[in-house]
Amino acid sequence: MKKVIKIVSILFIILFFSSCGEEETIGLVEFGDLTGIVVEKEGFIPLENVKIILSPTNNTVFTDAEGNFIFEGVEAQEYSVQAVKEGYLDKYEGATVSAEVDVNIVFEMDISTALNKPPTKPELITPEDGSLDLLSEVELSWESTDVDEDELTFTLEVRNDFNNEVTRITDLKDKSYTLSDLKYGAKYFWSIAVTDDINAEVISGIRSFKVKDDPSNRYFYVKKVGGNNVIYSASFNDETNEVLDIVQLTDSSLNSWRPRKNNIINLVAFLRIDDNKAHIYTMSANGDNVKKITSAIPLSGFSLNEMDFSWSPDGSKLLYSSFNKLYAINRDGSGLEQVYETLDGSLITECDWSGDGSKIAIKTNNENGYNGSILIIDFNRNTLNTVVSGVEGALGGLNFSASGSKLLFTRDISNFQATNYRQLNTRMFIYDLVDMTFLDVSDDEKEDGTNDLDPRFSPNEANIIFVNTSNDGISQKNITITNLSGNIQRKILFIDASMPDWE
Repeated sequence: MKKVIKIVSILFIILFFSSCGEEETIGLVEFGDLTGIVVEKEGFIPLENVKIILSPTNNTVFTDAEGNFIFEGVEAQEYSVQAVKEGYLDKYEGATVSAEVDVNIVFEMDISTALNKPPTKPELITPEDGSLDLLSEVELSWESTDVDEDELTFTLEVRNDFNNEVTRITDLKDKSYTLSDLKYGAKYFWSIAVTDDINAEVISGIRSFKVKDDPSNRYFYVKKVGGNNVIYSASFNDETNEVLDIVQLTDSSLNSWRPRKNNIINLVAFLRIDDNKAHIYTMSANGDNVKKITSAIPLSGFSLNEMDFSWSPDGSKLLYSSFNKLYAINRDGSGLEQVYETLDGSLITECDWSGDGSKIAIKTNNENGYNGSILIIDFNRNTLNTVVSGVEGALGGLNFSASGSKLLFTRDISNFQATNYRQLNTRMFIYDLVDMTFLDVSDDEKEDGTNDLDPRFSPNEANIIFVNTSNDGISQKNITITNLSGNIQRKILFIDASMPDWE
């Protein structure tokens, strides 16, 4: 019996001291600590204030500024640990807590969009790559999708082959965009970038297209832009009374006026100031290939705005005046020759070359623009016909009919004279060279207090295009058309425009 008591006492003492040496064990249950750190997966930046949930106990702690967290004195067993933070994907890790081993967990958290897929690479649809002869207005279209149905934003980038300019149209939501006022004869390159504001931008391939070389416009005219004369071309739809395909042909920073088109060589001649002198230039119908023609002898005389010049019928030469002399020059600037000279020193202000090339109409006047005459001469310097002479009021607007049998011109029948060359009642007349009669074209429709100026025959000679404006000399000018037979009616074609040409 004493032996049994002694054995029990020894066991009790062993258990007592064993319990004292294991502070984290209560009875048969063990406890330990669970520590960890939370970082952003990209860059391993510590994340603060991340909620750490321990399951199955649902105990919760938050990370400190260094991303660290700790669960102290948790029961030794297997746990699921969850890291939660707004803007990031939840992260789970397993952990086994024991009394003998420190347990440390590292959470690498992805931002909430980490699993988001980028949009598909934009597919360029229209126009077809390498398309040719397009109009100056082109609709671009493309396609791109997003499997996550994120809202897509597009950026269009356009380059060209004539300068280094890059056009970027941003924040597009539609999958199409219309480019307008494109340069005729130019080649354009375009691409699309798409973003879902989550993933990196996705960029398409590059396509190209070319705008047709010639706008095929038949009307040319001048508008004032910032104090300069600027030349435009356009078309006009007679059925809808709509102006179409307006093209600015000359630079707004340069003073260019009096366009004259020759259809045979498809060039437009015009006047431009260079070194304070007026010279003849030519350009393609789209405004390209500008060349200076005159050099040694510029256009000079009464009022550069009133002066006019003419193509030869075949487009090989240009006819122009300087003071009292008339010159012809080849269209490449060579072969300058004097054609005519007034005997009385009168200034030659306008000229027109007949379609058969046999004769020239000239308008002469004094230094004030008055005492005017209209003469028809040949290349032997003979005067074939004196249409009018010694006119007190203003004259102008010379234009032969295609056959050369009729001459269109204007005359201020009020015979008014003023230092500023104001005209009070300028009307259009057609002179018949065969029967030597005059037709007052303005007789039926011209309103009182207005002037009809700068007339030109239409290509089929059934109509006349001209400028109508108030006689106050400062009001808006409108390019107008009138028919020559039947029910005479006027119609405005181009508002706030002047110096028309119709070829």
